[in-house]
Amino acid sequence: MGNTAPIMEATGKIDYGMTNDYMFRAILQKSRKTLIGLASALLHLNPEDIKDIEITNPIILGESINAKTFILDVNILLNNSRMLNLEMQVNNLHNWENRSLCYLCSDFSQLNKGDAYEDIKPVINIGILDYTLFEDAPEFYAEFELLNKKTHRRYSDKLGISVLDLTQIDMASDEDKAYGIDTWATVFKAKTWEELRMAVQSNEYMKDTAETLYELNSDETIRQQCEARRRAEIEEKHMQDKMKKLEEEAEKWKAKYEQLLAAQSEKKN
Repeated sequence: MGNTAPIMEATGKIDYGMTNDYMFRAILQKSRKTLIGLASALLHLNPEDIKDIEITNPIILGESINAKTFILDVNILLNNSRMLNLEMQVNNLHNWENRSLCYLCSDFSQLNKGDAYEDIKPVINIGILDYTLFEDAPEFYAEFELLNKKTHRRYSDKLGISVLDLTQIDMASDEDKAYGIDTWATVFKAKTWEELRMAVQSNEYMKDTAETLYELNSDETIRQQCEARRRAEIEEKHMQDKMKKLEEEAEKWKAKYEQLLAAQSEKKN
């Protein structure tokens, strides 16, 4: 794809952007440059360090999916030496900590019968979230490891969890900026083709991402699956809001009940 690509003339709203989890997966499968560029940024590598990369749980793009069968996380084998698990998550389902641990442990349990424990590949889970996981400690790109609580000695370098918060781009550190993670976040959040072009203009990997995004937005079969995921996310958000409202109502009634009990206790005394 060169400068004559149709995206150079595209204007207005992007119908399905990178925060749509189906589009996110589709672009990673379609664009090898996106896969290399994003993985190298998140892992603090130079793109040239990635000689071999593959998605080990691909889907058939355009094939009909539903909320129950769609594979949310993307498993990536890097240089045949480490594994990366990526997922885009827009709605806060209040289960990310446990969910990310399940993904991490599932990928780490990779030994076949007769294999040696030393052959286990390092695994890192990276959640790209469009909300703040820990409200009391917001951070743009947080990296977690298994450490000794007292001495902070690392227990193993084969397990890691990272969280990229798309709502906290302004908190990006100098290191985040050096690897372009803040720019990737801007690409994910872009709402118009003009915004997207501005963000990717100096990076060949991001340019390929933008061009692939335009191409997939023009594919009716991909659009149908993106719309299905968009509707599923809206329904998911609606259910979450409904549950939160019910919980708040329950807390109010509980408080009133406790007040009545306290009042009756005072009368008896």
